[in-house]
Amino acid sequence: MRVRHSGGQPLHLSYCTNVHPAEDLPGILAQLDVYALPIRERLGADLLGLGLWLAAPAAAALAADRTARRRLRAELDARGLEVVTLNGFPYRAFQAPVVKYDVYHPDWTTPDRLRYTLDLARVLVDLLPDDAARGSISTLPLAWRDPWRPDQREAAARMLDRLASGLGEIEGRTGRTIRVGFEPEPGCIVETTGQAAELLSAVDTDRLGVCLDLAHLACAWEEPADALRPLADAGLPVVKVQVSAALEVADPVAAEPVLRQYAEPRFLHQTRSAAGPSADDLDLALAGDLPGPWRVHFHVPLHVAPAPPLSSTTAVIEGVLRDLMSADEPWCDHLDVETYTWDVLPADRRPAGPAELADGIAGELAWTRDLLSRVAEARS
Repeated sequence: MRVRHSGGQPLHLSYCTNVHPAEDLPGILAQLDVYALPIRERLGADLLGLGLWLAAPAAAALAADRTARRRLRAELDARGLEVVTLNGFPYRAFQAPVVKYDVYHPDWTTPDRLRYTLDLARVLVDLLPDDAARGSISTLPLAWRDPWRPDQREAAARMLDRLASGLGEIEGRTGRTIRVGFEPEPGCIVETTGQAAELLSAVDTDRLGVCLDLAHLACAWEEPADALRPLADAGLPVVKVQVSAALEVADPVAAEPVLRQYAEPRFLHQTRSAAGPSADDLDLALAGDLPGPWRVHFHVPLHVAPAPPLSSTTAVIEGVLRDLMSADEPWCDHLDVETYTWDVLPADRRPAGPAELADGIAGELAWTRDLLSRVAEARS
């Protein structure tokens, strides 16, 4: 979908398809009919944006086959779907039974991560709508924090230089600009926006910047206005905003029975206390003595509140989107709803099948669209 900024500029609003498990082109095409088209119809939208996730093998195959890229573009166009952004964080097997720390590999010290990201860029230039100003790709924040030796820092710096050079070559050949955003996340080398401003200060800011995931921002207990300032001071563009909400709990001891329903084996759920202490997973937090309140890296649906006494961090989303819409010009025009955890929600909140999942994603997109519209109307 496209939403108008209060200044009149178009914003691209999409949902991220990493919630779906398909990792080859036939499976990706099947998703369009099973999920994307019904979501567009439920929203009554002429056009629906997808934040497409392509596993590394699918990205490599598409990058090497122009006919396949044209076929994918034609299938998107035929269904009223568009792609301006790709999620390049998970490399493959993101909906495997156990993901946890595997999602951070390969990291930005490796040629594999560079190759994957440039494959995504080569695919994206052929999927971009003709009137899109640019494309974006989100990626992991360099690496998990441990280990991080001096030789790894140097290797990552070399890879980022090669990434910027490769993106420049693609732009020179196609005339289309693709930017890559590094996504601060709890437990990683780049965990906060302040760390992003410090550790990414030497990158080519014409092509590299930050992907601001709002659940991660909340888990770091960053205030939206304060978080954006160091990025602006460093000249780091926000190339993409992932509209996501984390779990919040004021009293973890009282909420323990409900919290345990969210401690599941697939994804890592970093838990952060407002007082500073942290745990790398919700299981570890529940077994320890972390003082409350907590925020938990578990992406929960935007439009439905968790069961009491839990809540979610939608106030952080509202703060960031108000800042975005109240600026004279938008500081980011790619917004991607990223709730990939539908299938591991507590049983009574989990979609029963594809139709209910499509309903849930449509509800999140409607919630986000309506929030953006309200803020724009209030400013005008």
